[in-house]
Amino acid sequence: MFKVQEMRELIRLIDKSTINEFTYKNDDAKLTIKKDSGITQVTEAPVANATPVTPSAPAVPSAPVQAAKQEPETAQVESTETVEEDANIEEVVSPMVGTFYQKPSPENDPYVSIGDQVTNETIVCIVEAMKLFNEIEAEVNGEIVEILVNDGDLVEYGQPLFKVKKK
Repeated sequence: MFKVQEMRELIRLIDKSTINEFTYKNDDAKLTIKKDSGITQVTEAPVANATPVTPSAPAVPSAPVQAAKQEPETAQVESTETVEEDANIEEVVSPMVGTFYQKPSPENDPYVSIGDQVTNETIVCIVEAMKLFNEIEAEVNGEIVEILVNDGDLVEYGQPLFKVKKK
């Protein structure tokens, strides 16, 4: 079964994200978190038994989802140079939902800065999920040209973190 603190941390992370439904399974339990009508709903059930069990932690109200502002669509013509430049840019994306950190600890320097050369094994940041600090590798050879996330921001699965100009 899940610890109450683990569930609270997951609820907090999901509540701050745009994710509407999250399911996590381990050997003996399944946890489902759903955001619907402004209320975060949590159910926990043993894997062998499909009957949901309400956890002891109270449901946390989520912030109302605001619709993104729609910009009027305009036709854009890109120059050949821009397209060629974009072909050499690759994004390093987050492999999980969690908190983004640029430094191994507050008193250390960032793993990478704009202009740094990286290899596919270079550690570029940490994503913290459920009190686990996961080192993220660049997985591409090149130069960091843009950092897309601020230190301490909540990131989602697949969210771009860095832009790297491939060698």
